[in-house]
Amino acid sequence: MSEGRKVVCGNCGKTNRLPAERAPAAARCGSCHQPIFSGHPIEVDEAGFGRHLANSDIPLLVDVWAPWCGPCRAMAPMFERAAGELEPNVRLLKLNSDNAPAVSQRLGISGIPTLLLMRGGREIARTAGAMDAQRIVAWAKAGLARP
Repeated sequence: MSEGRKVVCGNCGKTNRLPAERAPAAARCGSCHQPIFSGHPIEVDEAGFGRHLANSDIPLLVDVWAPWCGPCRAMAPMFERAAGELEPNVRLLKLNSDNAPAVSQRLGISGIPTLLLMRGGREIARTAGAMDAQRIVAWAKAGLARP
C-alpha cells in the first residue's frame, strides 16, 4: 500500500491519510466517519485555517470574505458550485475576514472577496473580485498547472 496524502476533515478537523489506490471522493473520516469530501466549501476560523494549511497535502482554494460585502455574497453560490467541480483535487475553504482579522492581516488581504490558491502551505496565486463558477474553476486549474 502506498503512503497516500493527508487531508483534514471538514467536520471534525482531524487529519486523515487517504491511500493513493482508493477513490478519494468516497473517503470517510476515520474519527467522525463523515465524508471527507462533500462537494461544498468548508467554513473555517483562524484555527481551522491553520490546521488545513499545515496538515493538507492537497491544494487549498481559500475565499476570504465578509458577510456585509455585497460582491462576497454574490460570489458565494459560485464558489459553492466550483467546489463540486474541484473536489477532491482541491479543498475549498471560506474564511470570514471579520472573524479572522489576524489571518487576514498576515495574508495581506486588502480587499474582498479575495481568492488564495495555496499548495504545500504557501500561496501560489491570488486574485480579488467576484467571479462566476466557471472563472473560479479555470483560474484555480491554471494556477495549479504552473510549476
